Amino acid sequence: MDYDKVATDLFEIVVLYGPKLISAVLIWIVGAWVIKGLSLAIGKAMIRGDIDESLRPFVKGLSEMLMKVLLVITVLSMLGIEMTSFVAILGAAGLAIGMALSGTLQNFAGGVMILIFKPYRIGDVIDAQGYVGKVSEIQIFNTILKTPDNKTIIIPNGGLATGSMINYSIEPTRRVDWTFGIGYGDDVDQAKTVMRKLCDQDERILKDPEVYIAVSALADSSVNFTVRAWVNAADYWDVFFDMNEQIYKVFNNEGLNIPFPQMDVHLHKAE
Repeated sequence: MDYDKVATDLFEIVVLYGPKLISAVLIWIVGAWVIKGLSLAIGKAMIRGDIDESLRPFVKGLSEMLMKVLLVITVLSMLGIEMTSFVAILGAAGLAIGMALSGTLQNFAGGVMILIFKPYRIGDVIDAQGYVGKVSEIQIFNTILKTPDNKTIIIPNGGLATGSMINYSIEPTRRVDWTFGIGYGDDVDQAKTVMRKLCDQDERILKDPEVYIAVSALADSSVNFTVRAWVNAADYWDVFFDMNEQIYKVFNNEGLNIPFPQMDVHLHKAE
């Protein structure tokens, strides 16, 4: 082995690539330090800008990842690596992965849209994709709901971002609707007076808008009333159930009948 030639070749490699390698290492160290500082600055800027808490980790992580990708490409370019072919291969691989994970990417895009436009927030009660529950987490790919009976529902964000949804927590007030029936022959005015009195006595029912009471239908076996009252959203179900109980008790005391289906059976003795 010609050691002089090997030494000469090694020296030429060091002379040729040494400065590039040192520069690339320095750029990597400085770049990593700059990325860390920018990431912290972005986090503080989002806090000062009162950006939604669920959006901050995603924006910070995504921006940091993009800056690191740019840093890697810069360092590789400084080492003399041809980036055109590398980027082409990376793009082809990304396309193949994207086609294989199209559903996952749809959920990812849905999560981004939800975090940006905020159709609901953590703590909101929503009705979506056939489920009703309180939002406990908003993740990049899924949204986690807790049902009233303490079940955990995991819903992909793709459907939530593109489908219909009811958010029960956006408006501060809600309208409670009831349908109460009395028997034919009962006093309609008396029934309306009793229902209005019960609504006036409940302090949770708002005075404005005014309670609406009207005869809504002359049904097969009952005269039906529609009662509509406005309450604070948090009081909705308590008021709904309490009024049902009060109506049952008071109607009975006031001599008002609450009709229910009945069947008359006639027996005929065969001759």
